[in-house]
Amino acid sequence: MAGLVSKSSELVKLGITHARPVLQVWLQYAKVELTPPSFKDIPAIRSGFSKLITSARTGRYREVTVREAVINTLVAAEIYCWFFVGECIGKRRIVAYNP
Repeated sequence: MAGLVSKSSELVKLGITHARPVLQVWLQYAKVELTPPSFKDIPAIRSGFSKLITSARTGRYREVTVREAVINTLVAAEIYCWFFVGECIGKRRIVAYNP
């Protein structure tokens, strides 16, 4: 039994040493990606929307590479899923609203 406890404590220490760099990278990305937009980001957001509208009008969206199309599809799916997660959190249940 003592051997099992010592092996499990070694395994936990090993897991912590391997997880620490991964968590540091995750935290670095989380600080950048999970922050709400600031006032200095608003001009970039406006230009992005204007580029989106002009590409829809001119048909430039048909000239997108397959890689960009896949990335755009994944981003749209992520936004769609987060919308429904927010809805479930807001109504406090998965199936329907509380009558």
